[in-house]
Amino acid sequence: MKILIVGAGKVGSTLATYLSQEEHDVTIIDNNDAAIHRASETLDVMCIKGPGAAPSVLREAGAEDADLLLATTNLDEVNMLCALTAKRLGTKYTIARIRDVAYTDDLASLRKDLNIDAVINPEYSTAAEISRLLRFPAAANVDTFFRGKVEMIGVMVREDDHIVGHPLSDLFGKTRGILFSAAERKSEVIIPNGSFVPQAGDKLYVTGTPKDLSAYLRTLGRDLPKIHSVFIIGGSRIAHYLSNLLLSMGVRVTLVESSEAHCRRLSELIPGALILHGDGTDQELLASEHFTNNDAFIALTGRDEDNLISSLYARQQGIRKVIAKSNRENYTSVVREVGLDSVVAPKLLTVERILRLVRGLQDKSGNVMTALYRIANTGAEAAEFILRDTTPHLGVPLMDLPIRKGFLIAALLHEEKVIIPSGTTVLSAGDRVIVISHGKGIQTFTDIFNI
Repeated sequence: MKILIVGAGKVGSTLATYLSQEEHDVTIIDNNDAAIHRASETLDVMCIKGPGAAPSVLREAGAEDADLLLATTNLDEVNMLCALTAKRLGTKYTIARIRDVAYTDDLASLRKDLNIDAVINPEYSTAAEISRLLRFPAAANVDTFFRGKVEMIGVMVREDDHIVGHPLSDLFGKTRGILFSAAERKSEVIIPNGSFVPQAGDKLYVTGTPKDLSAYLRTLGRDLPKIHSVFIIGGSRIAHYLSNLLLSMGVRVTLVESSEAHCRRLSELIPGALILHGDGTDQELLASEHFTNNDAFIALTGRDEDNLISSLYARQQGIRKVIAKSNRENYTSVVREVGLDSVVAPKLLTVERILRLVRGLQDKSGNVMTALYRIANTGAEAAEFILRDTTPHLGVPLMDLPIRKGFLIAALLHEEKVIIPSGTTVLSAGDRVIVISHGKGIQTFTDIFNI
């Protein structure tokens, strides 16, 4: 596909990296000399300097016959104008990043009026991710499939867990309703089979219904009580969205923000939350506000380092669920070693969403990709597809399917019934299927089969 990316910031450059690796024809547009120079030095893409909303610049980039334009600058209005101009020039599909809370209620009409095909809101996606983590306090991450009927959680294996040292084949029958979908061991992802033996320090990705996953966590002694109160530092857009989500769930919210003027705005925007003025990274302030009386601590300031250090302190003080925002992938493995396993990255959540849309556009087989999540940072992915009449090998037991190494069918939804598959399970048109892949990213459902 011919893809134009306007904005060479964190999201734009990360997208360019992944899309060029998938052999798309990628062009980056940015008006900043340093950003364009950095992109040209580090990425295998074409780079054009200029304002991305200018018709002349878009024509130079090839917007008239482009398949897709991604507008990812830091200005919502520029992104909207880029998408509108590109569409009028002939670009087939446009995606705009729109982040401002003020536009949230009008997104549907904005999309229609400006002819934008899809809107990405990283802050809202991050808030939704955090709210899912709070529903499973014992999980390091939670990914949702089948409209919430199935979830995949990441759980760190401890020395005293009964599964340590036992092959997964020995656990069959004791863990009904769930599937061990993937395992991360020392930055390597493994698609496990029956001979896989969990070890302390592994991160296991387990798929099942919310009810079955809760039962599994109970067997590990980690079915933690429901979260009733949350302490948030940083009054960002993510904090705004998250506070409203939590309040709607009946969770008490305390939010600390360093700007007095912004505190006043937040008090008006989130009347149900307790808004405090102060430095949320100051240990004396945290102690004076009795932050350890809360069930969860969430660090959402604008500095990754402050978020991680504050979260490690909260973990040390005994708060049972701690979540930090950090876009720096290299920090994640470091902080995990010292006990912080729930780190959310708005940049990567945005990339996942856009990659799913891109792959859906190029899939001509009719099997629609409806969800995509990256597992760790190693190239493993979990994708959800809707199967069609044209899907090959329908009605054939899974044990007889020519499935390539590195692929696993983790669950399927058949006539609204969740099935954790066995060797005798068959696929049917209309089924929703979760596929775990390791290696090259899965483009279409038919990629799982040996040709």
